[in-house]
Amino acid sequence: MFGISFSELLLVGLVALLVLGPERLPGAARTAGLWVGRLKRSFNAIKQEVEREIGADEIRRQLHNEHILSLEQEARKIFTPTQQEPTPVEPVATPTIHAPTAEVTPAVAAAEPAPASPVEPVAPAAAPTTPAPHDTTLPPRAP
Repeated sequence: MFGISFSELLLVGLVALLVLGPERLPGAARTAGLWVGRLKRSFNAIKQEVEREIGADEIRRQLHNEHILSLEQEARKIFTPTQQEPTPVEPVATPTIHAPTAEVTPAVAAAEPAPASPVEPVAPAAAPTTPAPHDTTLPPRAP
């Protein structure tokens, strides 16, 4: 507690034996032991009261929980596989239909239904046409 070694205690005991004598030494040692016990109990009571006042137990729990959470996060970083970059998907070429241009009269436009989606307008009903021979979007024809 105070850094007193055994040799220093032995020296204090020898001095007390010489000063007090063999008759009074046991009573003095008992009294000194009682006083030391009382001091220890009072210091422990004060220490517990101060810890209760400042909430040291709660702070210790919070620090312990934060430590555990940081360890869990580190473990998750280590054990979760890193996400691989997704491989790019090549877009599929959609064939385009070339229709002959014709004027749409207001009567025909009113009779047509609304397009299915705003992105892909529905082509007006027209006579089937043959694609141009140089159209690269169509598969090659058999001879």
